[in-house]
Amino acid sequence: MSLPEDFTEASSAYFGVGHHRPTVDEIAAYYRERRIGAVVFTVDIEAFTGHPALSNEQIAEAAARHSDVLVPFASIDPAKGRAGARQLRRLAGQYGVRGVKFHPSIQGFAPNDGSAYPLLEVAQELSLPALFHTGQTGIGAGMRGGGSVRLALSNPMLLDDVAIAFPDLTIVMAHPSFPWQDEALAVATHKPNVYIDLSGWSPKYFPPQLVRYANSLLQDKVMFGSDYPLITPDRWLADFGNLDIKPQVRPKILKDNAVLVLNLGQPGPGSP
Repeated sequence: MSLPEDFTEASSAYFGVGHHRPTVDEIAAYYRERRIGAVVFTVDIEAFTGHPALSNEQIAEAAARHSDVLVPFASIDPAKGRAGARQLRRLAGQYGVRGVKFHPSIQGFAPNDGSAYPLLEVAQELSLPALFHTGQTGIGAGMRGGGSVRLALSNPMLLDDVAIAFPDLTIVMAHPSFPWQDEALAVATHKPNVYIDLSGWSPKYFPPQLVRYANSLLQDKVMFGSDYPLITPDRWLADFGNLDIKPQVRPKILKDNAVLVLNLGQPGPGSP
């Protein structure tokens, strides 16, 4: 993600990490060594910050060099409207992106306000999963006024309307959704096209109700994710190993559910 300098300084302090962000090639090498796949993307927040976004095309081209371990997603600011929708169609057809990423709080939109719907129409048509950040974010944390980042825009309950408007769209709620974990569980349980990824938190901090649902009602709808480099897969997997997860559920969370959600058994929209 390309952030203005003041946001970068604040987020680095919040997460306790340096400014270096690994390149796509470095990410690929890291994950290949561990025999793990990863989804890679930027977040286009140009309308909110005025800061130019990283290139979706360059990320997709880099991921294509490492297609054994990397799955490229696009990010297009919903403020770009129909032009953004055309861009997503082009990225899927010409560059092989396999999904689209949204971060409502830092893109400054509510998932159900209609601004992202042109993008979601294309995503639904092309069977591209839509990944939405949910819950609190470290972006803007500690800045004056929180950098004007509105946490309420990432309440997972707003995705309930999206799931109704786009019943054939695969929607993934990113992260344990602090402080709205129960809302996320309710939506994922009620709407068959809504899933949860478990990135961004160490499993040892998962709320008990998330573990309970992942072990039972939502065992086919939650997926491993780390949030590298902020949380490494090594740390995540070590902590996950200490959770009381049923043996038959572990492979679903670690791999099987993601294979289905990401359509990894099928060629991408731009593939021959």
